[in-house]
Amino acid sequence: MEAPVPPPPPERTTPARPASSPSERITEHALELGFDLVGIAALEPPTDAARFERWLDGGRHGSMAYLEKGREATVHPDRAWPEGKSLLMLGMGHSRPSIDLPGGGRIARYAAGRDYHNVIQKRLRKLRKRLQADGLAAPGPGFVDATPLLERSHAASAGIGFASKAANLLHPRFGPWFFLAELILDVELAPTGDQGPAGSCGTCTACIDACPTQAIVAPGEVDARLCISYATIEHKGLVDHELREKTGGWAFGCDVCSEVCPWGSKAPNLAERFGVRRELEEESANHPPGEALARMLEADLLAPEVSAERHRETYAGSPLRRAGAQGLARNAAIALGGTPGERGLDALKIAVAAAATPMVRAAAAWGLIRGHGKDAGVQDAVGKALASEEDEGARRDMEETLDRG
Repeated sequence: MEAPVPPPPPERTTPARPASSPSERITEHALELGFDLVGIAALEPPTDAARFERWLDGGRHGSMAYLEKGREATVHPDRAWPEGKSLLMLGMGHSRPSIDLPGGGRIARYAAGRDYHNVIQKRLRKLRKRLQADGLAAPGPGFVDATPLLERSHAASAGIGFASKAANLLHPRFGPWFFLAELILDVELAPTGDQGPAGSCGTCTACIDACPTQAIVAPGEVDARLCISYATIEHKGLVDHELREKTGGWAFGCDVCSEVCPWGSKAPNLAERFGVRRELEEESANHPPGEALARMLEADLLAPEVSAERHRETYAGSPLRRAGAQGLARNAAIALGGTPGERGLDALKIAVAAAATPMVRAAAAWGLIRGHGKDAGVQDAVGKALASEEDEGARRDMEETLDRG
């Protein structure tokens, strides 16, 4: 008699993994597309709304009229986008070594490569398509630093980072070196502010102490009118004389407050993400002092429409395009005042007499006096330019330059 066959052992099963929540699935999609930081905030008035309005009322936005124009939408995003219920806040690191222009002068690190608006906007579009395909969101808007939305405040509420005394956002891994972007979603999701990284500035005042122009007028509050980044990018007119004297070699933007921040000292080198413009890869020592700055200044020797077109072509896909041909030439003339050299001197002498734009002629006069005021013939060159200057604003500026010596 055969022994009975024992019954098969019970089949071992792995407990089913709980289905991912919509927030978890959204986060997975965002991380897969290359975003480093992901968080969710409610689409409601930002925590810093009242502070933002006081800042505007104090005129600390300078000539950035678009901020005043967008006040209502900034303070009440729920009214501006009534179809939205949540904000998907995203961060992307961009830390890289400092950038020196060939022959001297500096630009903000982020401006060394491709325009982050273009790079990140492409990823936002891909992310939106994924969320739609996964039934997580309907079609809707996405932004990269170009809409009336108090990004840093919403990002802090989403747990992306924590506020700094320099009025930017900090993260333990990236410090201040990351961009923000957002998608407005039509689904109500739980905010993730309580899941954000711990950290604070504590008693540190490095950024306040290091700012060349004392633009950080209080912890977390920057007066744009005193800020080098504002003066060299957003401001379209003549730069105040007091500010010119403190800008150093900055031709576009300024990184001082970020460079001294302890939180950013160990940020990874992510230059590959946005690349480096070819001319910026050249060794500065291989060029005479002021070479790149002189080229920027000489662009304004052309007719304005030709100069503008060439600027658009030269800086296509670059953040440097935002300053415009005239703005970049103005900045270069001021920076050359702190970068004395024969190359810069020659460019300034030509520009003070022949630049197409009054603003640039005035800046060139300042650069000449500042950097070469004791050189033979410089005072005469500026005096001659003043005598022939027809623009009243440029004339007054040149007179102030000569008065200040």
